[in-house]
Formats: sequence, structure tokens, C-alpha cells
Amino acid sequence: MFHRRRATMAAFLLPAIVIYGVFMLYPLARGVYLSMTDSLGGPIANFVGTEQYRAMADDPKVTAALWHTVLYAAVVVVTQNGLGLLFASLLFRRPKVRKTLSVVLLTPTLVSPVMAAFIWSYLFAPEGGINALLGVFGLDALQHVWLGDTSTALYAVAAVNVWMFAGYSCAIFLAGYMSVPTELLDAAAVDGASGWQRFRSVEWPMLAPALTVNVTLSLIGSLKVFEFPLVLTNGGPAGATDTLTMLVYRNVFGGGKFAFGIAVSVLLLVTVVVLSSATSSLLRLRERRI
Repeated sequence: MFHRRRATMAAFLLPAIVIYGVFMLYPLARGVYLSMTDSLGGPIANFVGTEQYRAMADDPKVTAALWHTVLYAAVVVVTQNGLGLLFASLLFRRPKVRKTLSVVLLTPTLVSPVMAAFIWSYLFAPEGGINALLGVFGLDALQHVWLGDTSTALYAVAAVNVWMFAGYSCAIFLAGYMSVPTELLDAAAVDGASGWQRFRSVEWPMLAPALTVNVTLSLIGSLKVFEFPLVLTNGGPAGATDTLTMLVYRNVFGGGKFAFGIAVSVLLLVTVVVLSSATSSLLRLRERRI
């Protein structure tokens, strides 16, 4: 009876295992193998071991792209989730406008990333909307060539990412707020706790699961960012917005260094897995301690 049940379970799982193996594990293994060849994208490839990885370690463009990717992700994760939490906190306290403003905040997510990048490329232009708005308020000193300056380009690209997905973070935090027992909030109010004290002692600990989800999703998404730097700056100026995905695209499809590009994609995969797993584990540990 027990063996029959196990056989039945295996029969049901087999299709999923086969699909996962064919469409997930095999491409991954094939990619790792190609990164250890001198392939140019054609059928002929010679095994060269770790040669591509040694070349990657000696290439300052890869080091810079890795730093840009991590910095970009840090800016996006902190800003996007900070704004999402702020909006969710405000909406939680304004039930009459909560539904309407939630829809407004989620509207940018309905736009395709490429279209959003095109729109913001006009807004960030020297004669674009942002500089014009600063001029209207007499803040001419703050006008800037946002995408043309190496000191601001990466942050400008990150701002577009935040604009587009802050609504997602807000929605997840708002769902977390809805799970906070009203008895706790009422008890804190009766005890005379201020708004900040209620947030710090009641709301923030109860939002721990929402924080874990938000940080993990935004971290993975920002580490893999591609459309925004491609459309807004194409990696420029002077490589200031070159991320790992940009290097993969440039080497695989335009640089004639197919195997090298695949090796960079393996580096990106390892970076995403290590950082997202470590962050998620730490946040889960924090949840259990609360």
C-alpha cells in the first residue's frame, strides 16, 4: 500500500520534474558549459576551462559593472521600499481615499519598462520636464544634465525603477497593514502611545513578512535590471551605468565574445542567488525573533 502510494506520487511529479529539468536545469548547465568554451555562438566550441573567468577577473569593465549593479540594487531596494512603506502607512490611516490612491500608485506598473524609460529620457533631458520644473520654482541652480553626468546617471536610472515599482511595494506593505490586529492598535492608543510609538512597537514588527517579500523581490528585480539602463543611457556616460546585464547583452549579441558574455551571465546568476538568499535568510531569521 505504501509503495503504491509512493509510485502514484512519483507518477504525478514526473511531468513537472521533466519540464523543470528540460527548461530550467538543462539551459543552466548548458550555459555553464558554454562559459568554459571559446564559443562564438556557432556550433563549434572548444573547451578552455576557466579561461573566460580569468579574463573576466582581469577585466576592469566587469568589476565596474558588478559595482554598478550592486549599488543600483541597494539604491532601489532602500528607496523603493522606504517610499512603499511611507505610502502604505499614509493610506492605512486614510481609509476613505485608500482604494483610489492605491490604483494611482499602481498605475506606473501598467506601463512597459521600455516605454517608461523613453518617457523619462525626455523628462531627464537638459531641456526636459525636470529641469523646467526646477526653473519654475526658481531652483535653477539644481538644474542638471541628469543622464549625461557620471555622478548622477546611475541614480537617475534608479529613480525610474523606483517610480515604476514603488506602487508594488506599497501594495504589499498595505496588505501587511491589513493583517495587523486592530486590538493591538486600539490597546496602544488607549495606553497613550504616539503615532511613532505605535509604528515602532506594533506596526513595524507586524510588517516583518511584508518587508521580507518586498526586499527580496525588489533586490532580485534590480540586480537583473536591463531595460532602464539600455534605453536611458545605453551604459553611458563613460560606462557609469554599465550593469552586468548590459555587459552580457553587449558581449553576446554585439561584441563577438559569446562565451565571455555567458561567463558574465553566470557571474550575474551567482550574484543574484547569493545576495537574495542571504538577504531573505536574514529577514526570515528576524521574523522568527520578533
